Amino acid sequence: MSQSVILQNVKTTDERSIDIKIENHRIADIVPAGQGQGDKVVDFEHKVYVSSGWVDLHVHAFPEFEPYGDEADEIGYKTGVTTIVDAGSTGADRLADLIDMNQKAKTNVLAFLNISRIGLQRIDELSDLSLLDGEKLKKCVAEFGEHIVGLKARISKSVVGGNGIQPLKKARQFSNETGLPLMVHIGSGPPHINEVLDLLEENDVITHYLNGKANSVFDENGEPLPELLEAIQRGVQLDVGHGNASFSFVTAEFAKKAGIPFNSISTDIYRKNRLNGPVFNMANVLSKFLYLGYSLKEVIDGVTRNPAKWLKRPELGRIAKGDTANLTLFTVEEKETVFRDSEGEERKADQLMMVKGVVINGEYIEC
Repeated sequence: MSQSVILQNVKTTDERSIDIKIENHRIADIVPAGQGQGDKVVDFEHKVYVSSGWVDLHVHAFPEFEPYGDEADEIGYKTGVTTIVDAGSTGADRLADLIDMNQKAKTNVLAFLNISRIGLQRIDELSDLSLLDGEKLKKCVAEFGEHIVGLKARISKSVVGGNGIQPLKKARQFSNETGLPLMVHIGSGPPHINEVLDLLEENDVITHYLNGKANSVFDENGEPLPELLEAIQRGVQLDVGHGNASFSFVTAEFAKKAGIPFNSISTDIYRKNRLNGPVFNMANVLSKFLYLGYSLKEVIDGVTRNPAKWLKRPELGRIAKGDTANLTLFTVEEKETVFRDSEGEERKADQLMMVKGVVINGEYIEC
């Protein structure tokens, strides 16, 4: 019988203090603070928050591909994130390798399948339409469907080359044939952003919606495009996808002022922006949204409840007795900090989120 662990005197985002008992890899009990009993007690003295394990809906966890690659655990549990979703690093040619490689990771790994069979083997993967092999894609989905959460299409000029909107039209076809939603990377045009928005349907995801590029979902006055509002009304989801080039404080302030909230906060993290910024880790990205004026609950929902709902895995977004134990322990510290966005703009803030530990599939690890 495994040793039970009590996470004692931890706080929820609504400021309640509780004890959580972990036993046999599951949440065995949740009781008022100070009442938990077990073999090992870790007392957090009402100073540390607990949430369900953070979910990062946009990472790159196939280390063989440069520049967009990293080790799953380096961008996963070691940074407080218990579930990562690789955002199209691999297509049908290499998805099996990504799955096999990440079987050895502690972090839970899911994946978007790149609509180009070569994935990010090269970074203009949609410039050659012959690489959009529908039969190979459908065969891959049939074989590895339990690992695949959607299809990824990077629709920006540097990726599609002279093909304009055609790769997204193929992606829409593949989506209809497989029943899988799309995650669509937006960036510089052509194609024009309105062409992209018009093709998106309920449960599709726009990632990088807060980028600072000219081909934006906000006009020059910071107002959301009518086509964006229509897409949101249809049920299209908005994902942050910070990354090296896709998060602007100015655009994020436009969105906040206009009442256009994120559905999910993700990092678009890989080795380069983990080590050198401006991403660094999920806690750093979440801290930027506290700076922008979102509540702690809104921020944490963006990395727990909301992505879990989109993934149709509600257990990833809750703390409930009987569930496999995946939890993130963190503080919000009063600390003068300078944040940098993807445009090089800096902002001074006075709060910083810090990860203190995780429970990953029932194993407590101090960070």
